[in-house]
Amino acid sequence: MSMLSRLLRRLHGATAVLAGAALAAGALVATAAPAHAATAITINGASGGRSFDGVGSISGGGGNSRLLIDYPEPERSQILDYLFKPGYGAANQILKIEIGGDTNSTSGAEPSIEHTRGTVNCNVGYEFWLAEQAKARNPKIKLYGLAWGAPGWIGNGNFWSTDMVNYLISWLGCGKQAGLAIDYLGGWNERGYNITWYEQLRSALNTAGYGNITIVGADSDWSIANDIDANPSFAASVGIIGTHYPCGYRSSQANCSVPSAATSSGKQLWASENGSDDYNAGAQAMARGINRGYIDGKMTAYLNWPIDAGVTPNIPYPTMGLVLSPQPWSGYYAVGKNAWVEAQTTQFTAPGWHYLDSSSGYIAGNRNNGSYVSLKSPNNSDYSTVIETMDASAPQTLTMNVTGGLSTGQVHVWATNLNSTNPADYFVHTADITPSGGSYSLTVQPGYVYSVTTTTGQGKGTATGPAQGSMALPYSDSFDSYAVGAEAKYLMDWQGAFEVANCGGGRSGACVRQMSAQAPITWDTLTDPHAMIGDTGWANYTVTSDVLLEQPGYVELMGRANTQSYGGAGGLNAYHLRVSDTGAWSILSTNTGGNVSTLATGMTTALGTGHWHTLSLTFSGSTMTAGVDGRTVGSANDFSYGAGQAGYATSQGETAQFDNLKITPGSGGTGGGSTGLLHAVGAGKCLDDPSSSTTGGTQLEIYDCNGGANQTWTRTASGQLTVTVGGSTFCLDANAQGTSPGTKAIIWPCNGNANQQWNINADGTVTGVQSGLCLDVNGAGTTNGTPVEIWTCKGGSNQQWALG
Repeated sequence: MSMLSRLLRRLHGATAVLAGAALAAGALVATAAPAHAATAITINGASGGRSFDGVGSISGGGGNSRLLIDYPEPERSQILDYLFKPGYGAANQILKIEIGGDTNSTSGAEPSIEHTRGTVNCNVGYEFWLAEQAKARNPKIKLYGLAWGAPGWIGNGNFWSTDMVNYLISWLGCGKQAGLAIDYLGGWNERGYNITWYEQLRSALNTAGYGNITIVGADSDWSIANDIDANPSFAASVGIIGTHYPCGYRSSQANCSVPSAATSSGKQLWASENGSDDYNAGAQAMARGINRGYIDGKMTAYLNWPIDAGVTPNIPYPTMGLVLSPQPWSGYYAVGKNAWVEAQTTQFTAPGWHYLDSSSGYIAGNRNNGSYVSLKSPNNSDYSTVIETMDASAPQTLTMNVTGGLSTGQVHVWATNLNSTNPADYFVHTADITPSGGSYSLTVQPGYVYSVTTTTGQGKGTATGPAQGSMALPYSDSFDSYAVGAEAKYLMDWQGAFEVANCGGGRSGACVRQMSAQAPITWDTLTDPHAMIGDTGWANYTVTSDVLLEQPGYVELMGRANTQSYGGAGGLNAYHLRVSDTGAWSILSTNTGGNVSTLATGMTTALGTGHWHTLSLTFSGSTMTAGVDGRTVGSANDFSYGAGQAGYATSQGETAQFDNLKITPGSGGTGGGSTGLLHAVGAGKCLDDPSSSTTGGTQLEIYDCNGGANQTWTRTASGQLTVTVGGSTFCLDANAQGTSPGTKAIIWPCNGNANQQWNINADGTVTGVQSGLCLDVNGAGTTNGTPVEIWTCKGGSNQQWALG
């Protein structure tokens, strides 16, 4: 055999091994030259294209990163690494943070640096902390500030005011104090724009030494482009046109159209908010949107809302983001597919790279085949091509021809299989290919994202978090260990700002104080200031706290607080003990519709103002007992809500103080009693045998709690949950011994099989012994008649139950 023959044989063998390994992984086939007819794509370094600004995420809108700062180490650093560390995880290139305004802005409220005019505290909240952590891991990350609301003193309630311009300048000063240079600044999230105000902001930034900050307008829709085109002064003030959900709100992001007024403006165009999807289920839409935003509309940045699902499962949008981090007390977290979709762009590019327009498009000109975008490095040699095949129905072979001065050296292929539920199939280094004469081919599989690159340094983190666990009782906090301006551990604001402050009323040490002294300029529905703490699975317990009213008004302890609504009435399913300065007290029940029911009321000794008192609220089954200064003042009976968090609340503008929080377990602990109603925590309803059916196979549903026999369940010693109707006893059963998500939860004559055995867990879930799946309210529904099934445990409030 000649030397040439031996060489060709060795090359053929190497290609076969590469192809075989790739096929075994189910990811791609790669060769140095095409083996059969293929779609040809030219990667041309001489192509024109816009400058790439980055792919990133949003912390804010609001409270969605709240629990991250309370995570223990090493889990907190692991999460932060997955979010920001280059060559490790999502590697966000832009971080947008909320400029707090003491008002709810979707998933909670974030504190203002200036609750009242003239008093600035730069140490509030956690957004600057998060930005510091991001910068420490990636010094090149870009920072972007945006307000959703503002304290009510600003402009006497007018956001578009000089006060707001000055407030933003003060906020930038706080950032500078923290060592943070802000790169981009917006106006008012999704509330349109005011031309004069934007021009005033630009002038003020220049005067204050922030001329390098680029203003993004208007974080709403594309309508601002018309005025930018028509008004040179306005155009000079706004550097970037940023719009929200340009590919459709919570859509497949298959089409991303942009009006001609925007594309002709000469401005960079951004999808400055996108996503709002589950940390796993949103991955396909994100994969389309990152690519197609540029192909369809020349959008050069993509920001996902939010970055982190750092909230408890009763808060709106509890699983949206890149990482799920709902339990700092257990350290549990999970990295979603969304993070790896981001990584398929961010680990292979950087802001300042340039898109190659002639090397970006749809495979074979057909959207259903998938899309690809190519970008080149400022060194004019390195390049990366990101390919998505979300809608493809079969494998496709692509022939890549490299030209225009780009490197024809080895390329590295990374892939994420979004059809898989196995994390081992996400962000996998699948192949290295050496082009032949600047050409190589690869076969891409349906449902994947691929990155083909000449760069190196990519990587996938290996850290994993511990299992989920309930927050143990008793729990207490004196608040003395925090710095002034901090947020107390685990305490999540929904409206207002509950912040650590020096105690008043002659008491030494630190307390929690509600700092919002007036109604804010709102983003969402205005409600009374309130904040929640703890585990949604808590059922029978006593919450106790010292309180001080600073002015006439009322203060509340909350308990069994579960579902908090977004939009509409902004209401909360919860019980409240409300006590006013006059001594009037009441036990209240509220719901997500904003309705308030008085369950008991009376008078006690006046609390007055400036004096400390102790309030307590106890839950035991259906009985609630209220105490003031160690004396029982009244009780009420109701079991609309079987479990939920504790919390604080005040009347609007009441700067009350709280101290020495104690939450102690009561009879039945977190699991409730052995017989009673099985409460669906998220819906505020009960597990119901429809119409008291005695037909085996009837699917269970949720319905208003009425205490009927068809809603009364007994936990047996053998782990069954039984209901007795029409003189017959039936068991909660996974239909046909099903073990797959979506299996119906039914009644069936008790037979002792494993599909009729259930674990009632400390975290509030009810799991099938046979399947390991969670009892689940379909689609997180809250209406009467919503069916119940078993589903993969996700940590949502629709999988939270309380028996008692």
